[in-house]
Amino acid sequence: MGKKKITRKALLNEPDEFITFTSKLLNLAAKYQAQLLYAICAVVLIAVVFSVYGYFERKSESKAYSMFENIMREYKISLKNNGPEKALDEVKAGFSDIIEKYSGNSGGKIARLEFANICYNAGKIDTAIDFYSKALMDFNYSSSIKCEIINSLGYAYEEKKDLKSAVNFFEKIVSEQGNFLKDEAYFNLGRLYALLGNETKSKEAYKKICSDFPDSFYFAIAKEHIS
Repeated sequence: MGKKKITRKALLNEPDEFITFTSKLLNLAAKYQAQLLYAICAVVLIAVVFSVYGYFERKSESKAYSMFENIMREYKISLKNNGPEKALDEVKAGFSDIIEKYSGNSGGKIARLEFANICYNAGKIDTAIDFYSKALMDFNYSSSIKCEIINSLGYAYEEKKDLKSAVNFFEKIVSEQGNFLKDEAYFNLGRLYALLGNETKSKEAYKKICSDFPDSFYFAIAKEHIS
């Protein structure tokens, strides 16, 4: 028995699959209209919030950098005319204002690090150590900046006559990956171990400079210490 032929008229009487699917979709949309509206509004609201946040974040960064540049200009003028202690007194309030208002963005973090340097230069070692320690957390993501801060902490503790703590910080530098500031750190370890009476470790530090850093500024001095 042959297959029954479907006439064009019969096909036209059959419901169109696309129309049927669209109809179901529209019915679902009508049924969940409120939920869909809430979802769309939520997405739009999130986009607006991020856009506004980005705008104010950029504005905040710009303001922080502008304040930082102004206060550094004042500091350099005062440093030249009055010396580091007087210059610190004149810019202390300005730095406190930047750090308090913008501590969460990069402008505020840079201001905190620079203020640590200013305190160190003015002989306010304990304050410098406090701000260097905070800056170390701020810039933990950057290997080079982190080493610079650790180096500064080493010098600060040496200035306090706490040689063991200074040694610990310089040891941290030589344990970091890469060679950034390592020749200087080994040189400082050579000096400090000698002051602490540990000649063996002192010579080991100087030998590392001679073997690993032949182009270092400290090479000739290190060579004299081990010859």
